[in-house]
Amino acid sequence: MRITFLGAAKTVTGSCFFIETESTKFLVDCGMFQGNSKIDALNEEDFPFNPAELDYIFLTHAHIDHSGRIPRIFVKGFKGEIITTKATAELCTIMLPDSGHIQESENEWINRKRARAGKPPVEPLYTYKDAFDSLKLLRSVSYGNVLKINNEIRVRFNDAGHILGSAIIEMWIVEKGEETKIVFTGDLGNNDVPILRDPAIIENADYLVIESTYGNRHHQENEDRVEKFLNIVNETLKQGGNVVIPSFAVGRTQALIYELNKKKEVYDERLKKLFETPVFIDSPMAISATEIFRRNLDCYDEEAKEYIENGDNPLDFPGLIFTRSADESKALNARKESSIIISASGMCDAGRIKHHLKHNLWRKDSTILFVGYQAEGSLGRRLLDGAKKVRLFGEEIGVEARIEMIEGFSGHADKDGLLSWIKGFNRKPKKIFIVHGEEDAMVELSNEINKELNIDTIIPSMGESFVVNAHNVIETDERIKTGTSFRRLAVLETLETLKEEIEELSNILKSDLKQDKTDLEVDELRAKLKNVEKAIVDALR
Repeated sequence: MRITFLGAAKTVTGSCFFIETESTKFLVDCGMFQGNSKIDALNEEDFPFNPAELDYIFLTHAHIDHSGRIPRIFVKGFKGEIITTKATAELCTIMLPDSGHIQESENEWINRKRARAGKPPVEPLYTYKDAFDSLKLLRSVSYGNVLKINNEIRVRFNDAGHILGSAIIEMWIVEKGEETKIVFTGDLGNNDVPILRDPAIIENADYLVIESTYGNRHHQENEDRVEKFLNIVNETLKQGGNVVIPSFAVGRTQALIYELNKKKEVYDERLKKLFETPVFIDSPMAISATEIFRRNLDCYDEEAKEYIENGDNPLDFPGLIFTRSADESKALNARKESSIIISASGMCDAGRIKHHLKHNLWRKDSTILFVGYQAEGSLGRRLLDGAKKVRLFGEEIGVEARIEMIEGFSGHADKDGLLSWIKGFNRKPKKIFIVHGEEDAMVELSNEINKELNIDTIIPSMGESFVVNAHNVIETDERIKTGTSFRRLAVLETLETLKEEIEELSNILKSDLKQDKTDLEVDELRAKLKNVEKAIVDALR
């Protein structure tokens, strides 16, 4: 079989792996790229195969960076089956139409700008209806059952412990009388994640495709994550500020609710203050997702099941308020009293969270508290990296709020967790493909796997293909669409660089002009800048 890496290759988002056997073509995941404009542009690229000829998509879980281009490939002609777990299928029924709505909204804004510039409108990546129509291709399967797809392929979905319904996919492929087993982790969860079971241990594999989001990090806060959370919240409330938590609507939001609920009976002073403060879940999708969590109790760990058997609802507590309408959301920013606001999106690049940031980033008494991974180029990542100013809705906002991160709530295994999970194999893989991570994380995880487990690793590049059989991996010289796919990216990369350099130049010149410059020097500088302006205008034409 041939496996081609079309996403999550030396980047964290856009998971998509294209597999061709003797008679079947399929994808594992079909995710959206997320981050800066350079990364986002990959979503617009054509698929490097005919989607109508694709037989299946095997979906590891519902997060948009794994599922978000399913409506796109549906529009382009894919009519095969999307095979996934029941809980993932249910989550997709809210997440994909929501993504379609976002695509339409952002496209409307783009087209208003294009109209003002006298340019023709462009189509969205896909629409709400496209996403809704694509749902008919979903087919639900249960954890643990080996499913015969055809005479070549069998698969089994195992609990990945990342979000509700997330799966590690085992795949047995028979070609020329020989069977090869390949395992895809999807996103691998932490042990002891609230609500969910620990990731399943896989007994053996010939090849493994593993994520590496935190491949060079340690989650040091797993034990004291709630303690740290309480300290940050109470310190902020004491100052009279708000705690704004950008949270992925599916996964981290429910984990936070659950952790708070567990502590509600322990009324020390900090908890008392917290439970006297309203906690707003400001995301319609998070509300719907929480309802799906309540319907899929079979995915819960023993502790969560025990809460339910004792008559407690682990996803609710006094003071928890769900806001559905846009008007209710806006009203939160008019409140005089302190509050805790949990709102999507988790990387701060879309949704209601941007409004809450606009109203709180400039406040020294407020805190922005991150509890999930922030991709390179995202607004959340820029805030964590120490940005002093950001632009929101065309307005420059100074960052005065306290910025904090608690990694202990992450749904991803850290370096030790990933290594420990690989050590659980009775028969270790011959080779391991490392994906879904930034390059430094991939390299460090690769080195640790080589050193500790003596297993060869491969870090594939975007578009790179490998021929895999029961005996070895043959690296090919082939790269999909290298001539066309990355030309646009090169232009966007140049634009990103120009943007940074112009901003730096602006700061230098502002400082420089305050010095004793002669009129001649100022005129020469203005002439040079006019030439730059002319070049940019010419490029726009």
